[in-house]
Amino acid sequence: MGRRRVVVAVLVAILAGTLSSCRDPGRSFRIGYMICNARQETKERFEPLTAYLSDVTGARFEPVYLDTADVEDAFARGDLDFTHTNSLLYVVLHERHRLLPLAEEKDGAFGARTRGVVIARRDSGLRSLADLKGRRVIFGPMWAPFGFLAQYALLLEAGVDPERDLAYYAIPPGSWKHEKIVYSVLYGAFDAGTAPLLDLEQMTAEGKIQADDFTILGRSELAPYCTFGASPKVSPEWAAKVKQALLALDSESRARVGDEDLNVLRQARVSGYAAAADRDYDEVRRWARKAKMPPYEDAR
Repeated sequence: MGRRRVVVAVLVAILAGTLSSCRDPGRSFRIGYMICNARQETKERFEPLTAYLSDVTGARFEPVYLDTADVEDAFARGDLDFTHTNSLLYVVLHERHRLLPLAEEKDGAFGARTRGVVIARRDSGLRSLADLKGRRVIFGPMWAPFGFLAQYALLLEAGVDPERDLAYYAIPPGSWKHEKIVYSVLYGAFDAGTAPLLDLEQMTAEGKIQADDFTILGRSELAPYCTFGASPKVSPEWAAKVKQALLALDSESRARVGDEDLNVLRQARVSGYAAAADRDYDEVRRWARKAKMPPYEDAR
């Protein structure tokens, strides 16, 4: 009996040593997630992904959910080690604070890219961006690269100054702003609206709208949407580990959150991740310069 206890103790010690060698309990990172449609929705989307990163890398990852306007301040204070933001915020954090690109979300018809579009009801009689002069338009939030920025630049390039030529424009309050834009156009509250093509694809797939409800008056070039980045204070080794873990995600990847075993990509509502390079965001930079948006609001 004594010998058996010794053997069991040795096996437990070996197992404990093996597990501890896979983990680094002293290593902890904070991921700042820009709130997308609503705080709870963002939390539900990314809790499994955060747990997955902890499982795969052996470090402890802590999610931080931030309103768009608070992301830069938190990053500048050094509160965040990694970020998940839209592509405009990536450009701001890269230019001002040396954020490094890791991975881009993939979803929809164009994978890791999408377009910003300007839509009107199919029966509106509107056929081009020039037709919007004197009309009422609903935009997405000003930090939205495919709900505001791309379309603002498109209008300027088409000779339509939103500040002078539109009868009125508005930005919806509260959460789920992109869906509010689409419904505002569909039900006639505004003559036209701006939305990410990806959102139209998702709403159509979910049966919320029909593909022939709208006509597209203008569309931007393709550019990345949501992006994972790493702070320059994170070591290259750990940045590479997180990037590798993101790129390795597939349709079978799972993680536990509480008592639930969840599919990571399905919960995040994406099809995967692609490697990101800073040059991928040059189109977003062009839009921001055209519209005099951060980080180029003072450019001449």
